[in-house]
Amino acid sequence: LEPSRRVIEGSLLDDYQSWYRSCQRDPDGFWAAAARELDWFEPWSKVSEIDLPRHRWFVGGRLNLSYNCLERNIERGLGDRTALYFESENGERRKYSYREFLSEVSRLANGFRSLGVERGDRVVVYMPLGPQGLFAMHACVRIGAVHSVVYAGMGAGALAQRINDSGARVVVCADVAYRRGREVALKPIVDEAMSRVKGVERVVVLRREESTRLSADYEVDFGELMRDQSDECRAEAMEASEPAFILYTSGTTGSPKGVVHVHGGFAVGVHLLMRNYFDTRRDDVWWSTSDIGWIVGHSYICYGPMLAGAAQLIREGTPDYPDVGVVWRMVERYGVSTMFTAPTTVRMFMAMGPEALEGADLSTLRMFYCAGEPFNPEAWVWAQENICRDGGQVADNYWQTEIASPMLGTFPGMQARPGFVGKPMPGINVKVVDKEGTVLGPGRGGLLVMERPVPYMMSTIYGDPERYGSYWSEKLGGYLTGDIGVCDRDGYWAVLGRSDDVLNVAGHRIGTADVESCLVSHPAVVEAAVIGLPDEIKGERIKAFVVVKDSQGSQRELKAHVRAHLGPIAQPAEISMVAALPKTRSGKIMRRLLRARELGEDEGDTSTLED
Repeated sequence: LEPSRRVIEGSLLDDYQSWYRSCQRDPDGFWAAAARELDWFEPWSKVSEIDLPRHRWFVGGRLNLSYNCLERNIERGLGDRTALYFESENGERRKYSYREFLSEVSRLANGFRSLGVERGDRVVVYMPLGPQGLFAMHACVRIGAVHSVVYAGMGAGALAQRINDSGARVVVCADVAYRRGREVALKPIVDEAMSRVKGVERVVVLRREESTRLSADYEVDFGELMRDQSDECRAEAMEASEPAFILYTSGTTGSPKGVVHVHGGFAVGVHLLMRNYFDTRRDDVWWSTSDIGWIVGHSYICYGPMLAGAAQLIREGTPDYPDVGVVWRMVERYGVSTMFTAPTTVRMFMAMGPEALEGADLSTLRMFYCAGEPFNPEAWVWAQENICRDGGQVADNYWQTEIASPMLGTFPGMQARPGFVGKPMPGINVKVVDKEGTVLGPGRGGLLVMERPVPYMMSTIYGDPERYGSYWSEKLGGYLTGDIGVCDRDGYWAVLGRSDDVLNVAGHRIGTADVESCLVSHPAVVEAAVIGLPDEIKGERIKAFVVVKDSQGSQRELKAHVRAHLGPIAQPAEISMVAALPKTRSGKIMRRLLRARELGEDEGDTSTLED
């Protein structure tokens, strides 16, 4: 599908191929030019120092991530421009200019210092999506502390595990969050977690409800901590390879891993792609529907929009409350020009029907990005026809917590191919290999491997360098993404799902995403998840779990639908109609959990499971 003239003529990047090739020809020169767009306290002596699995970038250079989001823009005359719009389900609305945002961050940073927080200390942030959560993240990196955000709503066990693993001295939390018209109590979860941790000296509590009382001598009121602090706080000059944050992510096995991202490489990569891939400029209004508990909320809520000098919107609440039209009214109210959401959310919009968008003025919406899981073509086409009906463009992209910005994506103005995520970002050299490391040609699916690191890649796993090293394979020739990919002859990439989400039925390799996409294309199906189960004859048999509309669609009908579209080998042996699929709080379907339950196996880490 060809993009509209509006998108082609307005995109900041006018020649993807030349841009990508310039990095291939001279990687260090490319990244040096990208880094010079930011403000540095001290220049680097060497752009890259790579001895896999170890890699360092902008060696010897000093900068600060928060400074580049705030003072850098204020010094360029944007101090009175809006940095942040906030809305909550409970009716609260706030707006902050860049100068006002810096003032709030500085007072909180000084408050942290008054509690004894020093450079290198870890601070766990357990807060809903709101201005104060962003203030806390910026305040940490501003003084050289390392934040570790835990999604607000994870259980006490998961929170305690992350506090203990990071060795946090301070926890910052809110008493409640607001979701679907009700209060969600957060402080009792923190109280329970505190009974299981060691080393925490202070818990800073944002009291949103007057009835909330501080219950322990180590607790500090968030507002009181800020009240008498100066609104000036000099940003620490951080060595480019010093950690900015730790973000825990669940693997298919083992305990959650603390992915470490650093000031220099993270800032350079996020700024580069915020501008040249996400096509964001100073007069844009950006809206990511993610949360600060996930990597998207770090890269493209807390830091990316401000690195680009844009305004952004954040909203506490769900996309269908108080009604199905709330998202589109907000797009109209704030003049949102660029959105970022997940395919799961698009499928939810599909289930609501196009009437939810009726009457809303979506003419400001230029780009609509999706990432987080395979984007089935039916949902892609629906979004293009309904959400981007006024000449905007839907753009898929692929990345990971470990790699803090897109690796592959469809660029503004680039021909889009539903089912294919797009082309590589600069510095991303990926290949498809089999289990022996043999490189597979166009059209052949296999393990997706990235050959070299990029600046915005994790530097290590916190406290576990051996686990970090295990993600690099000399035999397979690079970093193991854990995903299955395929590339067509024109260089467009598709990511079919996790490597443990590929089925082998009678010798035929079938991506779960292919079967799921086929099921979702049936008008009765809202969502689908597919797993493989052991079969004495075929090796594996396919079982599908589907959510249907109003009890429509029989198992027989859905099996016939898959058979007609994908052939008999892909037809599920079993189909279970379910009310909901198990998902992480970021919207990813937990297929491994479905499989473990079917086989009676250990469910592993479920700390990111949605309630």
